[in-house]
Amino acid sequence: MPSLFRFLAAVGVLAAVIVGGLYVLAEYFEPVPREVSRPVHDVKIRK
Repeated sequence: MPSLFRFLAAVGVLAAVIVGGLYVLAEYFEPVPREVSRPVHDVKIRK
C-alpha cells in the first residue's frame, strides 16, 4: 500500500507541475497581436 501512495503522490506532483506550467504560459506569455492578410487563390469576389 505505501508504494501506491508514493505512486499517487508522484503522479499528483507531475500533474501539478504540468498544470502550473501551462497556467504560467497562458497568463504571462501573451502573443503579440498582429494583422495577417493573405490573398486566397481561386476565390472570386462579387462586386
